[in-house]
Amino acid sequence: MTATTTRAIHPARTTATAARVLRQLRHDPRSIALMLLVPVLMLTLLRYVFDGDPRVFDNIGASLLGIFPLITMFLITSIATLRERTSGTLERLLAMPLGKGDLIAGYALAFGALAVVQSLLATGTALWVLGLDVIGSPWLLLLVALLDALLGTALGLFVSAFAASEFQAVQFMPAVIFPQLLLCGLFAARDTMQPALEAVSDVLPMSYAVDGMTQVLTHTDMTADFVRDVLIVAGCALLVLALGAATLRRRTP
Repeated sequence: MTATTTRAIHPARTTATAARVLRQLRHDPRSIALMLLVPVLMLTLLRYVFDGDPRVFDNIGASLLGIFPLITMFLITSIATLRERTSGTLERLLAMPLGKGDLIAGYALAFGALAVVQSLLATGTALWVLGLDVIGSPWLLLLVALLDALLGTALGLFVSAFAASEFQAVQFMPAVIFPQLLLCGLFAARDTMQPALEAVSDVLPMSYAVDGMTQVLTHTDMTADFVRDVLIVAGCALLVLALGAATLRRRTP
């Protein structure tokens, strides 16, 4: 391994990688529509499913505002990154004097920019179009939604290293996302679960994403629990990105 591949992240190379990814995504309108519009459409559908009792939407809408972006960013990032692998683009990039950290950070920056737009659209639609009623600051709600989308991006980058096809990338969703969805506290309070399941839920990042949304939903001010939840979600995203960089490798000599 050369010194070039192991040294610290180089900002110019990172931004150049991000710009290249964004240029490619610009020619894939279906993926952009999936990232930006699906969370909005799902929240809208949910709102009118519970049209007869808006309080139900208020209770679970904030949590899903964090979960929907995480899921869509996971899917799009894992598939798009794997497409780069199968097309040989990543192989060519890894053969250049470009650090793995630069490459992963560039992908994260590009998809993170889309995550910002996605979170703004979903949060704005939920609050000012669908009438989601939260006690706390809308900016805190946006912060958690953005961190959740970034976590989904990091998870997608990470699992793409272990898939050989786009179909396999999608297959990771039941293994990575569904257990978190079931144990995050959306369907049942985590402290009412079996002790073993509660212990598992305590180490899953989506649990803290839902907890953070709940804090905004029920408290006017920023709480210590909210700060804890935000730091854990952000820390998990950074950890997964680091693991993604560690597992990034050429598949040909």
